[in-house]
Amino acid sequence: MAEENKYTDTLKKYKTALKDARITEKVNEMISGKFKQNNNKEVYRRLYSCIDLTSLNTTDTREDIWKLTEKVNEQDGASDLPNVAAICVYPNFVETVKEVLTADAKIVAVAGGFPSSHTFTEVKIAETALAVACGADEIDIVLNPGFFLDESYEELCEEINEIKHACRESRLKVILETGALKSAENIMKASLLALYSGADFLKTSTGKEYGGATPEAAFIMCTAIREYAAKTGRKAGFKASGGVSTTEDAVRYYTIVKEVLGEEYLNNEFFRIGASRLADNLLESIK
Repeated sequence: MAEENKYTDTLKKYKTALKDARITEKVNEMISGKFKQNNNKEVYRRLYSCIDLTSLNTTDTREDIWKLTEKVNEQDGASDLPNVAAICVYPNFVETVKEVLTADAKIVAVAGGFPSSHTFTEVKIAETALAVACGADEIDIVLNPGFFLDESYEELCEEINEIKHACRESRLKVILETGALKSAENIMKASLLALYSGADFLKTSTGKEYGGATPEAAFIMCTAIREYAAKTGRKAGFKASGGVSTTEDAVRYYTIVKEVLGEEYLNNEFFRIGASRLADNLLESIK
């Protein structure tokens, strides 16, 4: 069990004893009441500009990533549609993206022992630093679920903080892997600890071993971001990832961000969706 320390003291400042059933009820009410007004082409366009276009396949080749990047280049200036926010790849492909990319988009690398987070902290720091040196503008890491579930909060937070330091000027997104955390209370606590440790973004999932994003997890994480900002003055972003593939899915997450965090978060500075198929689906919906 976690001892009394600055990490548990931080958690005590917030309401973390959330009830899963009540969260589901709130989310259903929110989406049923607000979805329709957000389900339009103007929102689809904004959502397109918030996509982290992602390729994290075991079979990825340099040619695959080259083609993905060229696709983003071709979209740039081809119409009045804003381009995607970023291209997200494994760290060994960052140089390929940097070499090819001419569009105004960020380069994101997953790092830190992605997707399990189970490796040496020194390896995570080195991988992060190498990705940044190769040109990554943003780093996506997975919060160590073993540390969290064991309530080893000091190890958890110090590791994130060290990785954040290795990011230098690049932004750090911390993936909670909410499907592994399961409960609303765990997701809230993990969100707050990640923010306390320096996360610039909270991200739902890897999309690998466990279930992807859920509206309930998004609601809790956005609530944590709002409450943390209210107490500290530091704003962080939210990224939904894992299984977000349809236009309707994207509009649901847009609705949650809008209702919980407000209009000022509805841009790619504070809102992202990690996706591969969603981009084409949104383009079809816009057309």
